[in-house]
Amino acid sequence: MTSEEIINKTIDFVKETLADAEGGHDWFHIERVYKNALLIAKNEKVDHFTVSLGALLHDIADSKFHNGDETVGPNKARKFLFNLNVDSKVIEHVVNIIENISFKGGNEAQKFKSAELDVIQDADRLDAIGAIGIARCFNYGGFKNRALYNPDIKPNLNMTKEEYKSSNAPTINHFYEKLLLLKDKMNTKTGKDIATQRHDFMKLYLTQFYKEWNGEA
Repeated sequence: MTSEEIINKTIDFVKETLADAEGGHDWFHIERVYKNALLIAKNEKVDHFTVSLGALLHDIADSKFHNGDETVGPNKARKFLFNLNVDSKVIEHVVNIIENISFKGGNEAQKFKSAELDVIQDADRLDAIGAIGIARCFNYGGFKNRALYNPDIKPNLNMTKEEYKSSNAPTINHFYEKLLLLKDKMNTKTGKDIATQRHDFMKLYLTQFYKEWNGEA
């Protein structure tokens, strides 16, 4: 089976698996991350096959939707790629990418590093900021029945991984606890350049949000 055939089968698998997923973590999220990853990879020395598979499978079973179990996604990806007879080194690389791509509160050390992970991590983080990032943030907040904003509940910038995963804070807090932090956590020059523009858009959005919240003209 050629690399292109494997990628096409992976696309079909992800589309089917995420057919009923929450709107911010569905196939279209995967597709955007995949496209972002291919764009960033053009300027990096990486294995494009691994980047493609890692981007397509990075959220195949997000722990948020599996009672916090972080093993479901890697195991599902490993089994799928094994059944396609993908090289074992590529499989383990993709699994390591899935296990280490997440933000997890931003205070936990990443246990695995590779140029391919850097590319996919940037691509995933780009989809969490800017106009689409804002839309995804509020979509997930609505999915979890969280308040839009509560001035009495301040953002917590020192959460542990467990606190971050279990947080029920208002959606606006998530901007300060994650989204506005991502620009400075980008790994690649392309990622940083795109993130800067999207970061500025989010700051503009928040300025407008507070004006409307406070009844200002």
